[in-house]
Amino acid sequence: MSNPLLAAHTLPPFSQIQIEHIQPAISELIERNKRLVAERLANPEPISWNNFIAPIEQADDELAQAWSPIGHLNGVQNSDALRDAYNACLPLLSQYGTEMGQNQALFAAYQQLRDSAEFATLNQAQQTAIDHALRDFRMAGVDLPDADKQRYGDIRKRLSELTSQFGEHVLDATQAWRKHITEESELAGLPDSAKGLLQQLAQQQSLDGYLITLDFPAYLPIMTYADNRELRQELYHAFVTRASDLGPNAGQFDNSDIMVEIVALRHELANLLGFENYAEYSVATKMASSGQAVIDFLSDLAARAKPQAEREFAELQAFAAERGCPQLEPWDVTYYSEQLRQQRYAISQEDIRPYLPVNTVLSGLFKTSERLFGIHIEEQDNVDLYHPDVRFFRVYKNDKAIAGFYLDLYARPKKRGGAWMDDCRVRRQTVDGIQLPVAYLVCNFSPAVGETPALLTHDELTTLFHEFGHGLHHMLTEIDVAAVSGINGVAWDAVELPSQFLENWCYEPDALAYISGHYLTGEPLPQVLLDKLLAAKNFQSAMMTMRQLEFSLFDFRLHHEYTTDKPISIQTLIDEVRAEMSVVPVASFNRFQHSFSHIFAGGYAAGYYSYKWAEVLSADAFACFEEEGIFNTDTGERFLREILSQGGSREAAQLFEAFRGRQPNVDALLRHSGIIESGERT
Repeated sequence: MSNPLLAAHTLPPFSQIQIEHIQPAISELIERNKRLVAERLANPEPISWNNFIAPIEQADDELAQAWSPIGHLNGVQNSDALRDAYNACLPLLSQYGTEMGQNQALFAAYQQLRDSAEFATLNQAQQTAIDHALRDFRMAGVDLPDADKQRYGDIRKRLSELTSQFGEHVLDATQAWRKHITEESELAGLPDSAKGLLQQLAQQQSLDGYLITLDFPAYLPIMTYADNRELRQELYHAFVTRASDLGPNAGQFDNSDIMVEIVALRHELANLLGFENYAEYSVATKMASSGQAVIDFLSDLAARAKPQAEREFAELQAFAAERGCPQLEPWDVTYYSEQLRQQRYAISQEDIRPYLPVNTVLSGLFKTSERLFGIHIEEQDNVDLYHPDVRFFRVYKNDKAIAGFYLDLYARPKKRGGAWMDDCRVRRQTVDGIQLPVAYLVCNFSPAVGETPALLTHDELTTLFHEFGHGLHHMLTEIDVAAVSGINGVAWDAVELPSQFLENWCYEPDALAYISGHYLTGEPLPQVLLDKLLAAKNFQSAMMTMRQLEFSLFDFRLHHEYTTDKPISIQTLIDEVRAEMSVVPVASFNRFQHSFSHIFAGGYAAGYYSYKWAEVLSADAFACFEEEGIFNTDTGERFLREILSQGGSREAAQLFEAFRGRQPNVDALLRHSGIIESGERT
């Protein structure tokens, strides 16, 4: 039987993928690519882009196209068999990457092209791709002695296994806990939408009553609305002890030893390459100039935000005490915060939800993108999809298809939590023409319940816009070189710029007029609700800022301060960071770090600060639209031309300055967050 993963496809052949196809296909493609590299290196002709770089890029892209649906399905439709096949391939891919990165002859060939007369004739993207490749060879240890090269490869291989295990433990721990409730009275305070979801979850398991899980659409309403304090405490305890040594599944999916080994191996890898620590290794390819620059940035932002955060929390404590809760515990914070929000602004997420049915929101999202960037988006039938909930859309500009994306919006069993964008296909020049970019856009929203369509909260609306901003960065690229096309080659601490930037339109009256529409009447969000929404926009924003800074500083210090002689205690460090940064109570049993997948299973190690770093860029970029008009077509075209279309072909700082006309300024972020008054300078 032919293996569909080996065939060239415009889109992944999801329905044809069988578990037994996966490892043979990946193994075959890896071996084929090795042979191709050897053949290209043996070619006696002078090395050029067309006879050397282009065929290698083509081969690597074919491997990426085969692996893309496997990695995606592992995150959105996990199973034991798929997990085994996925994990069997990780060491193969890791070893291949290490071999190519440490191939002296390959490195010399790239350097030869860099030094040749042809280099000056290449376009900006091609030149940047070569420069990045040379940098990455060095970051892969191409200059190391053989023994150190071997050790580097062993570390990379082991890290790929450990980070996968970490994510699996978080997923398994999340799925392992559930609470069955038969009495509706125990759910007093919950809105009907939340109770309907819990009922639906119970019915799916052939149970009466209600089923509570640790998936966010079930977890958050309990913490926000449930009057039952004991239930909130029980759920909070289960959630913050996931994949740890404590909690209802203590030790069963424990990530404690995995975290320790990951941090130690990262430090050793950085040392092998001549860096003092993994944090310095991380920032070597980012906008930040040094590890100290990151710490200074986080500390400065904390100094500006903490006084206001402390005032916000004092107000919350006083409010809770007035309502019979003199000792505010962690499982009380979200509950009383929502009550305070409702008292102060007379608005809740549930008030907004009926006005944000998914199809209306999508139409508004697409119209916003059309007005800003001149694109048109249409849903496509007859596309091979992997789940009934998934939809596929094509993106057009000037009536010409330029990209596509899969949209997977709803939480379900065996699907990783959170929201993310990943690339399915990258834009690149092929022998047959331009290969168009394709993205995966994934969220975990509450699905439709009964006859009521899926309705979003405003927080979920901003999440959708955030991920679509990433998608636009990938899909609207005009760069034809894979290594720097779309999100590829973009400095990690700038990659959040387009996503955070697009969130701003979720608060703009002109946009909300067509993003919203009551699911029964079609009426857009009423002015009275809009006014309340805007008034409440920065409610507890300083507290939220401090929470993000806490995560960022923990991540960065963990990778900055670890030494082989004095291994750092992860729990001790997070306790220390919390003592410095947190303004809300933290339970002694809180094991947040055990499910901190961004840094232990994702790409944000020593890089979680990127969210705040890029937020400075995104706020300053949006300030330009505030000055020139939020739907100013010239401004939108400039953002598209200077940032979205350029991918990683130029340095992020250069792209921002080309758009804004100057370096970024932190004032817009502070103003948008309500941390300083408009026009104030500190």
